[in-house]
Amino acid sequence: MQKTLIIAEAGVNHNGDMELAKQLIDVAADAGADIVKFQSFKLDKLVSKNARKADYQLKNTGDAESSQYEMLKKLSITTESAHMLKKYCESKGIQFLSSPFDTDSIDELVNEGLVDRFKVPSGEIINLQYLRKLGSKKLPVILSTGMAKMSEIAEAVDVLLEGGNLTREDITVLHCNTDYPTPMEDVNLNAMQTIKDALKVAVGYSDHTEGIEISVAAVAMGATVIEKHFTLDKNMPGPDHKASLEPDELRAMVKAIRNIEIAKGNGIKQPSPSEQKNIQIVRKSIHIIKPLKAGEEITEEHLVTRRPATGISPMDIDIVIGKKANKDLEEDHTLMWSDLG
Repeated sequence: MQKTLIIAEAGVNHNGDMELAKQLIDVAADAGADIVKFQSFKLDKLVSKNARKADYQLKNTGDAESSQYEMLKKLSITTESAHMLKKYCESKGIQFLSSPFDTDSIDELVNEGLVDRFKVPSGEIINLQYLRKLGSKKLPVILSTGMAKMSEIAEAVDVLLEGGNLTREDITVLHCNTDYPTPMEDVNLNAMQTIKDALKVAVGYSDHTEGIEISVAAVAMGATVIEKHFTLDKNMPGPDHKASLEPDELRAMVKAIRNIEIAKGNGIKQPSPSEQKNIQIVRKSIHIIKPLKAGEEITEEHLVTRRPATGISPMDIDIVIGKKANKDLEEDHTLMWSDLG
């Protein structure tokens, strides 16, 4: 069974409060996620002071006055806090991860021993220096591809590989749409398979739709990684809460994904252990409908197929016709090979 790596994306839903961040870790661990992910960024390396908010950020914060810079200033995590959160994750049996949004944060996460893999946010897929830095670190990379064309994804993968420290087996590419929430008509899950076929890499899905069904469907279609935002309460202030799962929804998503993993099976079509008991009951065998005397030739008029399947298979009826009974056979007798001469 292929186990899906489930990343519960806390992101910036901690609202700058590390006690809230710990509560998010509790929720992710309780839900059965594999990883809880935050975001690491040096504000001056991430965004201009004059950068406007995205439409979804304006809508979700209800604040059209402050800039993206001012919004994110309240949401950064210090190195000290990252160590605290990692240690707390370890105590809860869940992995800590943080997405770097700049090259300084890449170095810091590695040098401080905070991560054993990278998760690349969609916006960095066209950042050459950033991608080169990642490729030099010899850690597996999960690459989100929101807003990207296939040519841009392919180029990003080539940059990651060019240093020789990574192979295609080290890279997982996540199909993604960066609208929060993503309209169903823009999901285009089939693109995930397109990426896999074109680039020969493992694929997954970073899900910004409402609900859990798209993540579950992605796993059924072969996703090896699922990333999904979550929160304690969708009504909390902040840019991402409204497009996030609440605790019960996250728990339901993880449970559904684990069921899908089991249900996908090994691909061999054969009777399962649970249905073996039904074979004789539901299938049919050949029965006598018109009594026969010993030595009499069997014709089609003598035969009927009925449940249970404890005698000769109906697939062998052509072999039976023309044989002779080696004893008297009564009506409704289940025909056995030993009855034939």
